[in-house]
Amino acid sequence: MLTYSFQYIRTPLTALSLSCLLAACGGDPAYVSKPETVTPEPITPPAVVIPVPSFDEDGVLSANIRWTDYGVPHITADNLESMSYGVGYAFAKDNICVLADQILKYNSQRAKYFGPDMVPASGDSEHLINDFGFLTLGIREHAEQNIKSLSANSQALLSGYAQGYNKYLADTGVANIDGSCANMSWVQPISGVDMLTYSLGIALLPGAANFLGPMFLAAPPGENFAPYPQSAAVSSYKVNAKPIIKLPEKNPSDLGSNGWGLGKSKTENGKGMVLANPHFPHTGNLRFWQFHITIPGQLNVMGGSLTGMPGVVNIGFNENVAWTHTFSSAEHFVVYQLTLAPDDPKSMSQVIDGANRLITRKELAIDVAVGPGQTIKLAKMSYSTHHGPMILVPGSFEWGPGGSAFAIKDANLGNVDIIDHWLAMNLAGNIAEFKQAFKDYDGVIFNNTMSADSEGNVFYIDDSTVPNLTDTAIKEMTTNPLLIGAKRVAGFTVLPGFLSAFDFERAVPYENAPKYYGTDYVQNSNDSFWLTNTTTPITGVSPLYGAVNNQQSLRSRMAHKLLADSAGSDGLFNPEEVEQALLSNRSYLAESILTALLSICQAQGSTTVAIGANNVDISAGCSALALWDGKMNKNSSSAHLFREFAFLFYKDPQWTDSFSSENPMITPSGLVNNTTTLEQFAQAIVNVESAGLALDATLGTVQFVERSLPDGSATGIKMPWSGAHNVEGGFNVFNTRTGNDSTLLRRHVYPAQNSDSILSAQGGGYHINYGSSWMTVVNFTDEGPVARGLLSYSQSHEYGSDHNVDQTLLYSQQPQLRPLRFTEADIEANKVSEMTISSTQE
Repeated sequence: MLTYSFQYIRTPLTALSLSCLLAACGGDPAYVSKPETVTPEPITPPAVVIPVPSFDEDGVLSANIRWTDYGVPHITADNLESMSYGVGYAFAKDNICVLADQILKYNSQRAKYFGPDMVPASGDSEHLINDFGFLTLGIREHAEQNIKSLSANSQALLSGYAQGYNKYLADTGVANIDGSCANMSWVQPISGVDMLTYSLGIALLPGAANFLGPMFLAAPPGENFAPYPQSAAVSSYKVNAKPIIKLPEKNPSDLGSNGWGLGKSKTENGKGMVLANPHFPHTGNLRFWQFHITIPGQLNVMGGSLTGMPGVVNIGFNENVAWTHTFSSAEHFVVYQLTLAPDDPKSMSQVIDGANRLITRKELAIDVAVGPGQTIKLAKMSYSTHHGPMILVPGSFEWGPGGSAFAIKDANLGNVDIIDHWLAMNLAGNIAEFKQAFKDYDGVIFNNTMSADSEGNVFYIDDSTVPNLTDTAIKEMTTNPLLIGAKRVAGFTVLPGFLSAFDFERAVPYENAPKYYGTDYVQNSNDSFWLTNTTTPITGVSPLYGAVNNQQSLRSRMAHKLLADSAGSDGLFNPEEVEQALLSNRSYLAESILTALLSICQAQGSTTVAIGANNVDISAGCSALALWDGKMNKNSSSAHLFREFAFLFYKDPQWTDSFSSENPMITPSGLVNNTTTLEQFAQAIVNVESAGLALDATLGTVQFVERSLPDGSATGIKMPWSGAHNVEGGFNVFNTRTGNDSTLLRRHVYPAQNSDSILSAQGGGYHINYGSSWMTVVNFTDEGPVARGLLSYSQSHEYGSDHNVDQTLLYSQQPQLRPLRFTEADIEANKVSEMTISSTQE
C-alpha cells in the first residue's frame, strides 16, 4: 500500500480562494513514494445477442403509424431502422422546432444563424460560448470518428430516426411546419451523425455542459481569451466579448423526479407495479414525448422519451417489465487543480507524478452572423490537458496564481452506450434480463433506475456514469479538510491533479454501484441511494454517488409517508391507490407544522409584527389560513399563502427538533414559536397582498399554465392548475422557470416580484412551466400490463395543434391519468388516423 504525505497551503475557505485550497497549491508537491501508474485492463464489451434485426434487408425503410386519442403514435415495423424511421417522422410532426434548434446547439452553429450574443450587441457572448464550448469538448468530432464503430443496432436507430425526421420535413415543407420555426433557414435535413452528436451532448448536461463559460475564458496568463477574425480580410471586425461567468452549479435546472417500483409483497395481485413521475421542464429540449413501438414477435414497448432519443423508450414498459428514472444525486465529473511546472514561464505545462506534461492548444473556428445574410469566421484557442479541457472562473478557478490551473474531466464525455443501454432495457423480458442491461452497458448517464416485473420482483440501481476513483482519492476527498472544504464551497468535487492516483480512467462498474433487489419496494425522490428501501439502507459505495446518514428533502419524506399510509387497510397497493397517492397533492410541511402555525398566529391576534419599517397585522392572514384544507388542489383556499410562508421557512427553517440520522423520516420536526416564525408568516402575507392577490384566493385562481404564441407572446388563456411545490413538501410538484430553457424558441415568462419566491405580480400568480410531466402507473396483471398515464404539457409543441393542450386541459379540469392504449384491440378501438411511410416515396 502506498502512503502519501501532502503539503497544503492553509488559506481561508471562501469562494475567492478556491484556487489556493488544494494540495497542488503553493510550490512543489511532496510525497513519500512515487506511485506506479495503474493501467486499467481493457474493457471488452460482452457479446450480447439481441434477437431483433437492425437494418432493413432491401434498404427500403417502411413503418406503419397509427395515432390514437391524445395524438399518441403507435409505430410498427420489422426492423430497428424502419421502426426508428417511424418514430423520427412522428416526433418531427409534433416537435420539429425543438430538435432542429438542438441540432444547431450541439453542432456549434448557433452563432452562424443568431450572431455572437443572446441579447444582440450586448457582448454576453452566449452563442460564442455555446459553439466554442461544444467544439472544445469535441462531441461532433467524436461522432464523426466513431459512428461506424457503434453497434449495428445503434447505427440503425440513429440512421432511421434522421431519415424519418427528414421525410416529415420534405413532405410538409419548411413553410408549413410549426410556426415557431417555419421558413427558418436553420431548419434543415439532419443525419445520423447529427443525432449522435446530440446524444453525446445531452450526456454532458449534469457535467461539462455547465462549464462552457469557464472553457471560453480559459487562457494562460498574458493571453486574451476572446475570439478573433480568422481571416485578415475581416481583421477590422471587433469582437465585443464581455461575458459574465460564474461558478457553475452541478444541477442548474434543478431536475428532479419521483419513482416507485412495487413488488409482490406490496401489491394486491402479487405482481409488479411502477409509478413514474419525472419533474422536467415543460418547454425546451427536455420535454418528454409518448409513443409505442412494435417489431412483431420481438419488441413491444410503450412509454415516453426525451427529445431526440432515437427510437427507444426512456421511461416505459413492455409485456413483462416496467421502469422509470429519477435524476441522480451522483457526481459525474471531477475538477482537477493542476500543478503548473515551475520551469515553464508560459504556464503551459503541468506536473503529474513528478514529470512535466504539456497543456495543449488548438485553434477552433466557427461561422458567426454579423449582418443579414453575412457571416465571418471567428477563431479561438482552446486548451486541454491529460485531465480534460481547461477552465477559468474569475475569483475561484484561476490559471497561474500560486502555480495552479484547473481542468474538468467528465465521465460521460464520449459515452456511446446510451442507445444500446436503453434498447436492452426495452427488450428485457424479466428483472434478470433488465439487470443484465446494466452489466453490459453504462449509458444511463445521470439517472437512478427503479423497476418491477410481472413476477413481482423489484430492482433499483444508480448506474449513472460516476468516475471510478482510486481508494487513495476517495480517502483524501473524505478525510482531508481542505478537499472537503473545497467541495462545500464549489458544490462539486475538486481534486489535486499532481498525482495520477487522483485520476480516473473509467466509470464505476456495475458491481460497485448502489443497488437493491427484492420483492417489496424501491423508491427515489432525488435524495441519494441511501434510503431506497428504509428497511435495508444502502451504504459502502463511492461518495461520489451521494450522501448517507443525511437529512432528507421534504419531498422524499412525503414519498415515504405515501408509501406507508396510502395503500389502504390491507397495506397492499392497487393501481387506483397509487394514482391517488400521486395526485393527492398533499404537503408534508403542512402535515407537520400547519396546526402549530395556526396556534402561533392565532395567539398573536391583531398585535402587529415588525417587518423592517412596517408593522403587519397578521390576523386576516391567520383567518385565511384557517380555511385551507392542507392540500394543493385548485379549489384549496389560501394554499398560496402557506406556500409563501414555506419559501421563507425553507431559507431559514425553524424546526423544534433537529435532524437525527436514527430517525430520518420524522426529523427535523416541530415548529418553533418565536419571532422568526411570526416574521416569516407576516412576510408571506405581504408577498401575497403586494402581488394583488386575495389571502383566501383558491389555488386555481393564482396557479396556472399559459401557452406562448409562436412569436413568444402570451396567449392570455390561463388554465387553472393543481399541484404542490418542493418547498412545501409536495410529491406531485410544479414550478416556474424564467431562465433559458436550452432552446432559442421564443416563449413568455413572468418575473418573480422578489427573491423570496416564484410569485409574480405581473403574471398574477404562479406561471407553471416545469414539474410533473410524463406521469404513469403501470400494473402487471394475468392479462398483461395495464397502464394509465398523462403527459401534462401534451404531445405537440406546435401552437394550434390538436394535441398542443388536450392533455393539459384534462389535468386542468381535474388531476387525473388516462388509459394508455397498449393492446391491439385497444389501439384499433381508439384509432384516430393511420399512415404507412416508406423511403421509396421520397
